[in-house]
Amino acid sequence: MGASANTILIIGLVWPEPHTTAAGNRMLQLVDFFRGHRYNTTFVSASSKTEHSYALETLGVQCQKIELNNSNFNAFVAKLNPGIVLFDRFLTEEQFGWRVAEAAPGALRILDTEDLHSLRQVREALFKRNTPFSPAKWLSSAITKREMASIYRCDLSLIISSFEMELLSKTLKMDENLLLHLPFQLDNIDQGKMDSWTPFNSRKDFMCVGNGRHAPNVDAMLWLEKEIWPLIRKSLPTTNIHIYGSYLPKQIKQKHKPKNGFYIEGWVEHIDEAFGSSRINLAPLRFGAGIKGKLVNAMQCGTPSVTTSIGAEGMHGTLPWNGSIVEDPKRFAAAAVALYTDETQWQQAQLNGTRIINELYDKVVLGKSLWGKIQHISHDLINHRTQNFIGAMLMHHSLASTKFLSKWIEEKNREI
Repeated sequence: MGASANTILIIGLVWPEPHTTAAGNRMLQLVDFFRGHRYNTTFVSASSKTEHSYALETLGVQCQKIELNNSNFNAFVAKLNPGIVLFDRFLTEEQFGWRVAEAAPGALRILDTEDLHSLRQVREALFKRNTPFSPAKWLSSAITKREMASIYRCDLSLIISSFEMELLSKTLKMDENLLLHLPFQLDNIDQGKMDSWTPFNSRKDFMCVGNGRHAPNVDAMLWLEKEIWPLIRKSLPTTNIHIYGSYLPKQIKQKHKPKNGFYIEGWVEHIDEAFGSSRINLAPLRFGAGIKGKLVNAMQCGTPSVTTSIGAEGMHGTLPWNGSIVEDPKRFAAAAVALYTDETQWQQAQLNGTRIINELYDKVVLGKSLWGKIQHISHDLINHRTQNFIGAMLMHHSLASTKFLSKWIEEKNREI
């Protein structure tokens, strides 16, 4: 029996949290895309829901909890018979890819990488050793080999950053038929939206936002408090900075120092209100990967940002940044002060952000690109897989070991 062409199964690493993570927003954008193409959507995950998990059922999405290392999943997939299976990050493909291939061999397998986890983890490890990043160091890592194997095993992988797309296609020489550069899919910013933004003179203070479970964010906040903010505060003694984010660890909460103008605000439900009233967004990221939701949010609210090359990486193409990109603390602070006090520079930065969103993140244009790619591959899936010999080889060898390890764990669990 052929696969149900209008049914998609999404296997989530976690349940989406759009109010706390950029990954959660990304997932909702993909759900919206497939619903727009009239797909019956089922979302499953082996993780537990949290207080911030989005109620996907309100969108008409069928939701179900699944278990790792359980053959009941195979029966579930076979009965659902999806036309497309979307893996949320490579870890879910490692766990469930072979089961999908067995239970629904005709389903188009798509991997949404979110960001290249291997790139983020290698950069973090090198940063802690004060060692410069290089593609060679990335390629030598075990997690890179695992993630690349996952990409090869899938029919299509969605790459969120233009930098990561170039890394895969030019450094790794990966067949671009297996890849699609797909950043955030966003509505255009029209004149009416721009007119609604709070003007320069009615805004005040700086802000910084990030999920506390994400190591690059924690490092950025600590660096900001220790080395950057004192320099800004010295030049602008009456200004404050407000730190927002869910799951902030104790070491961040302890930095709450109102006398220094450093406020730890924690999680807020409507972060756009904070962006809309702040004059400048700061994102001093020293390692990481992907594209940064906090910087996109700032642009959508007309708020210029000061960040690093890692922060802006893969986000703006050849277009001018909506603020400043600097690396060391002194230059970072100086750029922040200049942008905060110069209305003309600030307004130009705001316009730059609008242009970035409208030219690079247009959900209509990106949606057509994604749909065209899906249609093209689906039209001749057998030939597409035949051309991907490396993927076929990895499916045969590496997933065989994953499969039998999983079956062994399943048997052990039955004995308990």
